[in-house]
Amino acid sequence: MIVPIYSKRYLAKTISEVQASIYARKTVKIRGWVAKKRTLKGKIFLLIRDSTGVIQCVIAPADKSWSEATSITTESSCMIQGKIVRDRRALGGYELQISTLEIIGLAETWPIARDTSPDFLRGIRHLSLRREREQAIMKIRSGVIGGFHEYFRSRGYFEHQSPCFTPTPGESGAETFELKYFGKKVYLTQTWQLYAEMMIPVLENIYTVAPTFRADKSMTSRHLTEFWMAEVETAWQEFPELLETMEGVVRFICKKVAREYRAELTLLGKDWKYFATLPKFQRITYREAIVELRKSGFNTKFGDDLGIKEEKFLVNKRKIPIFITHYPTKLKAFYMKRDPDDPEQVLAADLMIPGIGELIGSSERSLDFKDVKKRLKLSKEDPKKYEFYFDLSRYGKVPHSGFGLGIERLVMWLTGADSVKDCIAFPRTPTRINP
Repeated sequence: MIVPIYSKRYLAKTISEVQASIYARKTVKIRGWVAKKRTLKGKIFLLIRDSTGVIQCVIAPADKSWSEATSITTESSCMIQGKIVRDRRALGGYELQISTLEIIGLAETWPIARDTSPDFLRGIRHLSLRREREQAIMKIRSGVIGGFHEYFRSRGYFEHQSPCFTPTPGESGAETFELKYFGKKVYLTQTWQLYAEMMIPVLENIYTVAPTFRADKSMTSRHLTEFWMAEVETAWQEFPELLETMEGVVRFICKKVAREYRAELTLLGKDWKYFATLPKFQRITYREAIVELRKSGFNTKFGDDLGIKEEKFLVNKRKIPIFITHYPTKLKAFYMKRDPDDPEQVLAADLMIPGIGELIGSSERSLDFKDVKKRLKLSKEDPKKYEFYFDLSRYGKVPHSGFGLGIERLVMWLTGADSVKDCIAFPRTPTRINP
């Protein structure tokens, strides 16, 4: 184990550590930032935060660091030494009585005051991330990604990374970012899909968590031009087992977050018990979904893609995640396997989550490469560009399945955030590239 080395001068306890009964009446040193400052009955109260929590600190005029306390400002960094005492009125149940306060970095006037609109806060995202709510979301995001790694590594999967520069589009040419690459045209990756399939004979069961780029002009609450995708590819896996794998990892992550981030969920107004005790996910076919939608007044007909309204309607009425399976072949990507019982549909499934809609896209992969070439031509793609991919059919093809899960959408569901833009540190959209 590698232990970080810090300057002895800056050694201190974390705020979460000192809010334990064993530190009551003891002198401790903490470090952090001033989240809030107020004066009451001649004393100065400082709410100090670090990455682990918040604690109230108090100082009186007679104390030796009074002048530092009067000059310190919101978001100044500081180091404080003092005695921990119980105080039921204080946040966390403990208060630190300051004996020494050292200002490390004196902050200028904090710009977040009256205007707390989403657009303003995203314009100064590098500062607004410091707020308690945003901090909680970022912690849960870390837990989601950690849970994904934990689930698949514990099951013998290997982590694999595919290129971000690709010679061919992965999904839809209309949504790709084209780049000049030493005189050639390349694309920013939309998915690791094609390269992942080529790793099947090498590692068999693989996963990744990586950035994905889609030149989508949509400005909805669930779209970004750069987002993070957790993707999986499993050798020898057919469609029924694929559904079990997807449900398994989502359920695992939800339970992990409910267990390890209960305080953050509570702060965000979310019921951690709901995520800890999710019932078995429901499953309906695309055909059943169309019938249900039409009975409920939608004009959706067979062959139409399901939009956000349709997805939300189907999942929200159930209040738990649902799989929609067996989509029409023409709606899905060229690499998805046709259903042997009905070639007009594919062995694909999308997992829908309440309030958001699609979280995961998945399928068993096609091994009929003649059909794949036909479908590429129908989508106006040149099959010759995919010769490297077709080598799978020439050198030991096996059944395999895979899926991609949008990290920000899962975080949005868990945290109750209004938009995926709040679920990534620095969101990228068609109108925002800064900060």
